Amino acid sequence: MSGAVASRRNDAGLWGFAAPALALVSGVMLLPSLLTIAASFTYWDGVSRPVWAGISNYVELTEDVEFWRATVNNLRWTVLFLTLPMAAALLTACLLLTRPAWQAPSQVILLMPYVLSPIANVAIWTGCIFDPISGIFALFSRHLWHLPSPLAHPATALLGVAAIDMWHFWGYLTVIFLGALRQVPADQIEAARLDGASAWQLFRFITLPAIAPTVAVTFVIVTIFSFLTFDYVYLSTGGGPGYSTEVLSVFAYDLAFSALDVGKAAAVALVIGIFGLAASLVYMRLSWSDL
Repeated sequence: MSGAVASRRNDAGLWGFAAPALALVSGVMLLPSLLTIAASFTYWDGVSRPVWAGISNYVELTEDVEFWRATVNNLRWTVLFLTLPMAAALLTACLLLTRPAWQAPSQVILLMPYVLSPIANVAIWTGCIFDPISGIFALFSRHLWHLPSPLAHPATALLGVAAIDMWHFWGYLTVIFLGALRQVPADQIEAARLDGASAWQLFRFITLPAIAPTVAVTFVIVTIFSFLTFDYVYLSTGGGPGYSTEVLSVFAYDLAFSALDVGKAAAVALVIGIFGLAASLVYMRLSWSDL
């Protein structure tokens, strides 16, 4: 009997320690999520009393050309980030692995764009590189060949914004991959070299299988971040020109604060959450499979 009482006291103590964290999660994450879900089923301008709308907001989204355009842009953004920065980061990490003396200073340099604020990163690119009057692109246009700013044309604007965000993000991926590469057993690599394996064979059959869990989890994290992207798009183009860079988060922001259609904006936010939840479930599945 005393053992059961002691066990209940221990459980109560554990719940007491967890209570502040649970309260914080509930107040910061759970409650706003529930309110967003509720708002998505209403007509609401953010000020007056909400009016029940059922699934009307979701039906309107399926018929909204701008919503589908933003979804396609978001998918294009995700594909870009799952290929170019991932490949560049993995290649750079492999090169740094062969130069131990360069690793520490290189990691500091690579992480500098990541720790800078989005406003600073966007200002550097739009003011010093893409600016059509005083930027590097303007210098090339005057002295070498015509190089228009990608942010000024609908066909290239999304690539231009993605380049800014990739510059900020790929160094962080490089550091992650470098940490994973350091964990590859050195005896396996040495044995493969003694057997005459080429550099590609070492990477294909030794290195890549060893870091595959890290690569898989990174793919999922990048997917989640891609659907949550907002700051770099909004700061650099605001979704333009001609909605060519508008993604779902920017579309939801414009609905809520420009069109004052908070209910529909909440529906878009819920769609973004579904994409993030699907990627999170994959992440959890990968994490459980590694245990």
